[in-house]
Amino acid sequence: MIGLTFSQIRKPFLSLEWFSIPLLLLIWHLLALWVGHRLFPTPAAVFVELVELAGKKHLFVDMGKTLCRAAIAFVVAMFFGIFIGGLLGRFRRLDRLFANWILIGLNLPAIVVAITCYIWLGLSEFALILAVVINKTPLVSVTMREGVRALDHGFTELAQVYRVPFWRRVRHFIVPQLMPYVLTAARTGLSLIWKIVLVFEVLGSDGGVGFRIGIFFQTFNITGILAYTSAFMTVVILLEYLVLRQAEKRILGWRLAQM
Repeated sequence: MIGLTFSQIRKPFLSLEWFSIPLLLLIWHLLALWVGHRLFPTPAAVFVELVELAGKKHLFVDMGKTLCRAAIAFVVAMFFGIFIGGLLGRFRRLDRLFANWILIGLNLPAIVVAITCYIWLGLSEFALILAVVINKTPLVSVTMREGVRALDHGFTELAQVYRVPFWRRVRHFIVPQLMPYVLTAARTGLSLIWKIVLVFEVLGSDGGVGFRIGIFFQTFNITGILAYTSAFMTVVILLEYLVLRQAEKRILGWRLAQM
């Protein structure tokens, strides 16, 4: 056991992930057969519906709109969240002054923000994206505030002793310590943004996954709802494995190797 590397130890556990989705589909299929009702379709029926929707190109258009909105809101929320969280973590007086603002932002119902933005700004792309940013930014700010507070100031003192230039100090001492918090904020933020964007699209938009699901809801088309949901979840899973986990390995590989 002592001679095994980290990757060798983790390999058996990682291989279990390949059985996760098939197991979910199997349970879904068995439950659908047991219920035996049109409102609980099997995975095969959902897949057929998904292929039909893709053939009509509605699926790709709606997915593109939703992903574009989510991407813009994610980038803007991460930028402002990192900036605000850095200030609050660095300056305690600012943190005390605006602590209740962050608390209100964290607990303000998303539906209230969406309706307010729609009333003030109309049913526009800007209103939708702004509402998502307002809901997401406080969470990023809190995460980054804790990251700044957790910085090891011993490295800063060491850099000052050796007269390390400011930007090199930021690049080699501060950023590496903050990256775990940035990745955590990014992962939790994405999981929330998907949900918020879909809900806001149901309330009012000219297209998107949430808009289409709202139409399916009015006609009780549960197969269409699950087809759109499956397509969206496929994109989320691909993003997790192809982007977030690869970024985590690249940026935090040195930490994983020591675990």
